[in-house]
Amino acid sequence: MADQTGRIEQFSGTELSNLRSDLLQSGIDSWQASQMLSLFLAGRGYGVDSALLRDAVLRLEVAGCSIECMQAELERVALVM
Repeated sequence: MADQTGRIEQFSGTELSNLRSDLLQSGIDSWQASQMLSLFLAGRGYGVDSALLRDAVLRLEVAGCSIECMQAELERVALVM
């Protein structure tokens, strides 16, 4: 969950790697990928800033988006509940 400063947790490399693989290999469109990210965060107790979510998906779709990039994008769109 969030720490004292309201930042979200660091997700494990395995979680992020699995999420990245699911996004890249599933053949889904941007809307569905947005839903997948939203569900990923909701399952961990976070809300989502839907206004930023689509931009995050576009950044994640760029080839070479690293695990660190994914963490940064999730931090950007996650809302601490």
